[in-house]
Amino acid sequence: MRTITTLLIFLLSITNNFGQTKYRSLQISNLTGDFYVFTSYNFYKGTPMPANGMYLVTNNGVVMFDSPWDTTQFQPLLDSIKSRHNKTVVLCIATHFHDDKTAGLEYYRKKGIKTYTTNQTDELSKTRAEFLIKNDTVIAVGQYSFQTYFPGAGHTADNIVLWFEKEQILYGGCLIKSTEDDDLGYLGDASIKDYATSIKNVQKKCKNLKFIVVGHGDWQSTKSLEHTLMMAKALENKN
Repeated sequence: MRTITTLLIFLLSITNNFGQTKYRSLQISNLTGDFYVFTSYNFYKGTPMPANGMYLVTNNGVVMFDSPWDTTQFQPLLDSIKSRHNKTVVLCIATHFHDDKTAGLEYYRKKGIKTYTTNQTDELSKTRAEFLIKNDTVIAVGQYSFQTYFPGAGHTADNIVLWFEKEQILYGGCLIKSTEDDDLGYLGDASIKDYATSIKNVQKKCKNLKFIVVGHGDWQSTKSLEHTLMMAKALENKN
């Protein structure tokens, strides 16, 4: 009996520790080549929710796309990147004004990392970047380049996507939903009437996609654009 009780306590301990690790730690996965997806967790309506970001390892340093949502993971992400790649982060760009994307901008700016948002995001965000992007533009770092693209309002009025045309990688942020999602998520700052059109604009610009990184949840499907468009059309028809 004593052995069984001890075993149960041990199993409960493992379960609790696993839950804490799952929802509070930083997860890093290789997307392809020099591209990596990082996931941190925070609570939404009392439920732990994953938020995805991405970073790119270049010859001239690491570029980060969005910051961790969990404020305790700002420095651990920098430390993990340094440990894995022996490189430092030189630039961070946020894709819209919500905290799950901009929370770390001030922290990283103080670390000497160049931080960027669009003018629209700067007007809405409580966390400011050092540099502003006025229009869609191509940014080159090391051997890589990518384009910032504002397809129109959707998840928010300021949401942009990042398009790596050569590698056929789309970093969609929260504008694009996971194929696991059954709705468009938080709509408090959304434009329901524009959402479907904005997704169509992304589809027109970004062809033959090999990878799509979404803002939350599973990012391993290339069907997330079509899935998001379907939900956006359905929501528009209801309104």
